[in-house]
Amino acid sequence: MAYLTTQAGQPVLILKEGTARKRGRDAQTNNIMAAKIIAEVLRTTLGPRGMDKMLIDGLGDITITNDGAAILDEIDVQHPAAKMMVEIAKTQDDMVGDGTTTAVILAGELLGKAEELLNQNIHPTVIVRGYRKAVEKAVEALDGLAITVDLEDRATLKKVAMTSMGSKAVGAARDHLSEITIDAVKLVAEKRGEKMVADIDNIQRVKKEGKSLYDTQLVKGIIVDKEIVHAGMPKQVKNAKIALLDSPLEVEKTEFSAEIRIRDPTQMQAFLNKETSMLKEMVDKVKASGATVLFCQKGIDDMAQHFLAKKGIIAARRVKQSDMEKLARATGGTVISKLDDLKGEDLGKAGLVEERKVGDDKMIFVEKCKEPRSVAILIRAGLERMVDEADRAMNDALSVVADVVECNKIVAGGGATESEIAKVLRSYATKVGGREQLAIEAFADSIEIVPKTLAENAGLESIDILVGLRAAHEKKKGHLMGVDVFKGKIVNTYDKGVIEPLKVKEQAMKSAAEVSSMILRIDDVIASTKPKEGPPPGGMPPGY
Repeated sequence: MAYLTTQAGQPVLILKEGTARKRGRDAQTNNIMAAKIIAEVLRTTLGPRGMDKMLIDGLGDITITNDGAAILDEIDVQHPAAKMMVEIAKTQDDMVGDGTTTAVILAGELLGKAEELLNQNIHPTVIVRGYRKAVEKAVEALDGLAITVDLEDRATLKKVAMTSMGSKAVGAARDHLSEITIDAVKLVAEKRGEKMVADIDNIQRVKKEGKSLYDTQLVKGIIVDKEIVHAGMPKQVKNAKIALLDSPLEVEKTEFSAEIRIRDPTQMQAFLNKETSMLKEMVDKVKASGATVLFCQKGIDDMAQHFLAKKGIIAARRVKQSDMEKLARATGGTVISKLDDLKGEDLGKAGLVEERKVGDDKMIFVEKCKEPRSVAILIRAGLERMVDEADRAMNDALSVVADVVECNKIVAGGGATESEIAKVLRSYATKVGGREQLAIEAFADSIEIVPKTLAENAGLESIDILVGLRAAHEKKKGHLMGVDVFKGKIVNTYDKGVIEPLKVKEQAMKSAAEVSSMILRIDDVIASTKPKEGPPPGGMPPGY
């Protein structure tokens, strides 16, 4: 309980009973410690030699991964400062799709260095100001280090995808998966105004256990996770014309109770025949449009299914809205909400529509589309956990290739870019001077956590690697020198094909600096505790 005292020494209550409060250095130390613990959890997962984490949820489901965003998403974090670290991982994942581990461990290191400065009685706002200047300078330096890449340069795009998947458990299948990634992103990329945009939401990823990672395939169209509704329908249609319908092929029932009086048995038959003829009319409209395949977002009546089968039309019902939108983009069709409006020009086109059995399930493959603006990747692996990890690896690889399509600049990986930025910041710090200089130098030291961690995870001597990197960066073309975790040497990582998008590095530094600045500015934590469960007041029954 927090209170003040009057001159007479009498306490004045300010906060309600049970409220916990931490102030000053106590609050800062507590928050910094929580953030550092989160960074420590992810630290061993960085790089090609990083380790995996096994996460078991309350239901006993297992996730095995080294993807920073996936790990933090699975962990149930309670501490508010730790939750902020989880948020930057999510932001990094949403914005650029990769570099989540880098952002989190950099934020943890920035807070660790800030703690040392706080112990030297340097005010938090001075540190925050220094960090802000350091980020501005680092982003400026990054632009200078960036290499522009031609979007037709497939070899470079492949290296970007391979680097992203380097730390994932997909092993030798990286090559095969990288090729699929590049093809998929290139198919969905489009020009909007002056900019190229590649929205990976238009790439459908379907996971199925069975076969191996090498059987993962790109479908130039969409996979609909539904069966053909009627056994009498054909299982395959070539040069298909596809109708996309957002209304049911059913006779609508009245919303209120209705009473129909029939005095003659023939009237009864006429009543039933009318329903059948209405359904037949609907199917005739589909046939008249020239459609050979029908995807319906709502239901299809059994009688309508029978008529469709007689006309030789393939149909699927209750197709997800997201799949309908992707089908429209892939086939060039239009989703129609009213059957009467269905015309020939609204139909989509696909070279092949076929029902196939994948594992235990039947799926409809809509492929060989002429110019698909939406495509699908069928991810296969022998183990459910492996399929999930391959899906996460594909998501990261698709994201980084899309990043390069949108901003065609890349930088050297393997800690090369971080080492060069640290060098630039150290020389910049002396020009700034004052106490902010110490904060900028702390930022420079912090950013070297990336090559240091890469070396540690590979079982190398991190001090030797850092000293070697600093020496290498003083020479010509030194800005491309990074750590080769397999040979334990300082090499030109750009020539070795270890390259990353500029957007990923930039976002990681900005996110890390923002969260560390926010945590540093907190000097008071007031937490309300939940009231204890007890009987309700005034003899009310429980639950009131």
